[in-house]
Amino acid sequence: MRFSLFILCLIQFVFAVNPAQAQAVHPPFWNEIQQFKQQDSLNPPPAHAILFVGSSSFRIWKTLSDDFPGYTVINRGFGGSTIPDVMRYADEIIFPYHPKQIVIYCGDNDAASSSIITVDSIYNRFVQLYDLIRKKLPDAEITFISIKPSPSRQQLMPLMDAANWKIQQFLSKQPHANFIDVYHLMLDEKGLPRKDLFLPDMLHMNRKGYLIWIQAIQPHLIQ
Repeated sequence: MRFSLFILCLIQFVFAVNPAQAQAVHPPFWNEIQQFKQQDSLNPPPAHAILFVGSSSFRIWKTLSDDFPGYTVINRGFGGSTIPDVMRYADEIIFPYHPKQIVIYCGDNDAASSSIITVDSIYNRFVQLYDLIRKKLPDAEITFISIKPSPSRQQLMPLMDAANWKIQQFLSKQPHANFIDVYHLMLDEKGLPRKDLFLPDMLHMNRKGYLIWIQAIQPHLIQ
């Protein structure tokens, strides 16, 4: 009886640890990327478009195409992504489109991800992303939108501002690259984030916030 019980437990254990029986563990945002790939297979996006890629400030921007009439744009904002997340999925949501311009918004979640994140951490991550893109797309325009100041992350503003400055200085020396400063456009007269530009979570923008972004971004888009 004891031997039979042992065999039964052993069989249950084998099935429990069998990789074929176990659910696959995927990296963050894997499901969202698979949805993009499925959409692309059913309705391939045009090549040589303007690609917006980055975190949730793009993901929830549902009117992006309408806000830039006359431009062919692709929106690949996903989750609460960080710069390493964008690098992880570059082969799926950047390079296949052969974009003529890549507009990046990322760094916001990097700053909030850990207490040990520094200005240099964010800067170095961006330079790695830039180098990754430039190697595969040497002639593409690379545009970085500054990390925005949010009321819910007000304590991180010095870190964000300094990271923005370093990235801006780097891009100013690169060919086919530019930096869009929305950070200072979103501050009030006291240098604090304007709460009227944000949803109740005080992190994501409302329409007033996006109108500021539209005016700042449009002059930098290429035909």
